[in-house]
Amino acid sequence: MQDKVSPAEWQARIDCAACYRLVAHYGMADMMANHISVRVPGEESFLINPYGMMYEEMTASALIKVDIEGNILGKPDYGDFDFGINRAGYVIHSAVHHAKPEIECVIHTHTWPGMAISSLECGLLPMTQTAMRFTRISYHEYEGVVLNTDEQARLLANLGDNNAMILRNHGLLTVGRTVGEAFNALHRLELSCKAQIAAMSCNTPLHPVPQKVLDETFQNYQPNVRRPYGVMEWPALLRMLDRLDPTYAE
Repeated sequence: MQDKVSPAEWQARIDCAACYRLVAHYGMADMMANHISVRVPGEESFLINPYGMMYEEMTASALIKVDIEGNILGKPDYGDFDFGINRAGYVIHSAVHHAKPEIECVIHTHTWPGMAISSLECGLLPMTQTAMRFTRISYHEYEGVVLNTDEQARLLANLGDNNAMILRNHGLLTVGRTVGEAFNALHRLELSCKAQIAAMSCNTPLHPVPQKVLDETFQNYQPNVRRPYGVMEWPALLRMLDRLDPTYAE
């Protein structure tokens, strides 16, 4: 696909495929379910996974290019498998990309820690320093499999200006102005969910943190007081992928 797309789109494809491989590497994939999308620079279109491929086999050329209306604009020849896109993936991701042009990447997962926390009435607790980054995380009530576009407005309203949201009884969603930023949010959110489940499983009272400290810690994680997430981490993650299996960039 490299000679069929612009240099900007090819770079977006590389980053998107890398994100799929990283989600698989860190044990956050659900076989061929779920979705990661990356906006094509300068276009009202985005890249998303072909429904039927595993995250660990995703490559830059394998991704499908879709417009906001769900029309497939470009995909490779998959041979005997004429892969398309997942309907729920289109509904969720097109909503964000259409309403938030500043967002480059959207990630949605069904990890066991994310699903567990999404099912707890208390939701995510700011009980660790990592979780305090998400003290004001968004929540979206479960309405069934996300197949209808009329849910998009409610999903966007609940997301607001946050970069992370817990889909109740469902899973996790993160967004970012870069792929690295979105992945950073997902990785930290996943760790927060795991830590909470581990602590609550001990069946002993949790140690509370004063609200003043929670507020100050949350503020320290905000974009206006620190460098953007992913600036340091993303190049290092790509170096790790290059050592493990550089075929993501093909």
